[in-house]
Amino acid sequence: MVQVAILAAGMGTRLGQPFPKSLTPLRDGRTIMSQQFANIAAEFDQAQVYVVVGFKLEMILEAHPRAVFVYNEEFDRTNTSKSLWRVLSASGPGGVLWMNGDVVFDHRILDRLKPYIEADQSVVAVNTATVAEEEVKYTVDGEGFIKELSKQVRDALGEAVGINFIAGKDKQALIARLAEVDDQEYFEGGIELAIAQDGIQVLPVDISDLYAVEVDFAEDLERANEHVPQA
Repeated sequence: MVQVAILAAGMGTRLGQPFPKSLTPLRDGRTIMSQQFANIAAEFDQAQVYVVVGFKLEMILEAHPRAVFVYNEEFDRTNTSKSLWRVLSASGPGGVLWMNGDVVFDHRILDRLKPYIEADQSVVAVNTATVAEEEVKYTVDGEGFIKELSKQVRDALGEAVGINFIAGKDKQALIARLAEVDDQEYFEGGIELAIAQDGIQVLPVDISDLYAVEVDFAEDLERANEHVPQA
């Protein structure tokens, strides 16, 4: 059974809504999280879905009661590194596929990641068609594995889209590094540290031909809705 985690503890203040960003409605009537659950169900016959909650967690619990919930009680003063640390620590044996709770994406991205999940190979889904200043970017080493992964990367090859898999063999190293990084660090900081300090090998998987939109601002939501069928 595939283990999938959705990071949805944050307050999403930039979108300016009084409810968790993952419950933002799309134009087809689904929420961002409902779309994620549907995509997971479309690609995996069996999946154990964990959701990291924090801000107004009751709303998410009511919307998706069959998930396994992991509470980030410090959601208002920590970043995604600590949410991922909590859910990886709570997960069962083996690797974990995870996504940010604000990503609207083509379900075929998950199909593209399946061979790597089955091979227990850590991956980060990337878009090589754009390299925006405010996004998490990456470079690779001589063997094609990720070398740098942060918003500060120079001469980047593309952007991370917020959908990733950590192999079972690499999970304990990442858990340790996520615990180690600053509370305000993104989970990518833990991955970058595990690459540098523990030698884990993470492949970038190009999904540029498929859509994946992280919804931070109103214009992102408009862009995401362009890919969603009208109700």
